[in-house]
Amino acid sequence: MKELIIAGVSIAAGEHKKIELPMSKLYTDTGLNMPISIWRGKKDGPTLLVCAAMHGDELNGIEIVSRIMNLKQLNRLRGTLIAVPIINSYGVINSNRYLPDGRDLNRSFPGSKRGSLASRMAYRFLNEVVVKCDYGIDLHTGGGHRSNLPQIRANLSETIPNEMAHAFGVPVLLNSNLRDGSLRQAADELGIPMILYEGGQALRFDELPIRAGVNGVIRVMRHLKMLPSVKVSKKEVKPRIALSSSWVRAPDSGIVNVKCDLGDFVEVDDVLAEIRTPFGALISTVVCEQSGIVIGKQNIPLIQEGEALFHVAYYHRPGSVVANLEMLEEGLIPEGPSTNIYTG
Repeated sequence: MKELIIAGVSIAAGEHKKIELPMSKLYTDTGLNMPISIWRGKKDGPTLLVCAAMHGDELNGIEIVSRIMNLKQLNRLRGTLIAVPIINSYGVINSNRYLPDGRDLNRSFPGSKRGSLASRMAYRFLNEVVVKCDYGIDLHTGGGHRSNLPQIRANLSETIPNEMAHAFGVPVLLNSNLRDGSLRQAADELGIPMILYEGGQALRFDELPIRAGVNGVIRVMRHLKMLPSVKVSKKEVKPRIALSSSWVRAPDSGIVNVKCDLGDFVEVDDVLAEIRTPFGALISTVVCEQSGIVIGKQNIPLIQEGEALFHVAYYHRPGSVVANLEMLEEGLIPEGPSTNIYTG
C-alpha cells in the first residue's frame, strides 16, 4: 500500500488517525483548522473521500460523516477512507453558507495560493486531500430555507459516476452538469469521479436524509470493494434517472399556503400552492404544468414574485419513483426503538 501523507502526517496501512489541516487564522490570532479522519485498511484498495459542510449552514453531512466514522465495519476496510466532516469551518462557526469574504467555497476551485480566502482554502483542500483520492462523495443539503428530497447529482453520462450514483441507493438521480468552480468539477479535471448527495434542509438535522446518506456511503464502499458485500434485499430501492427537472416559480408576491410536500407525485393542473394577502384574500394559485415528483421546496411562507417554490423532477414513469420513495422511508425509519438500520 502506497504511503499517504496529509498535512505532514503519515498514515500507514492499518492505522486510524485524526489530523488537522491548517487553514487560516481568526482576527484573534486563533488558528482555524480543517478536521480530517483517516482510516486505512490492512489490505490494499481504493481511496474514497467523503466530505461535508462545504457550505457552513448545511449540517446533515456532518452527522453522516460522524456516524460513518463510528461504524464497526471499518475494522474490515480495504483501502483508505478519508472523512472530512467540516470543510468550511468559518461558515459552520457563523451558521452561514459562505466564507467571511462573502464568497462561495464551492465556486472557488481549483483555487490559488495567493487568491482570496476562499481561493486559498480551495487550493489547500484540493492539493492536500482531494488529489490523494480515487473517488469522492460530497454531502450537501438544501440551501437557505429550502428542503431537498434525498437525491444524487452526478455526471450520469460517465460510467463510474453513474455506477456510484446507482449504488448509493436513493430513488432520485439527477444528471447534473459540472458547475464552474465546484469541487466536483475540479475533481473531474483530476480524473477523480465524484458524486454529490443532497438531502434535507440547512441548519438542522433531518433524520431520514441522514440515514439515507449513511446507508448510501456504505453501499458505495461495498460497490468499490472497500467493505464486504452483503445479501441484497428483494425490496431494494431502485434509483430512477430524471429526464429533466425545473423550478416552479411564484407568479405573485404574498404569503404562501403550500398544498404539496417533498416526494409527492404532482400532475398537470394540480394546485401546488396558494398565494394570499396578509388578510387572506387569494392573489393567485401556483399550478403544476408538467407531471413529476417534488424533489425540492421552499419552506419560508413569505414569497416574492418570481421566487423559486418547488423543484420538480420529470420521469417517464413517476409512479415507480413514488413507490421507491416509500420503500426507502420504510427501510430507514423502522418501527420501534431499534436503530440498527445500516444494512445496505
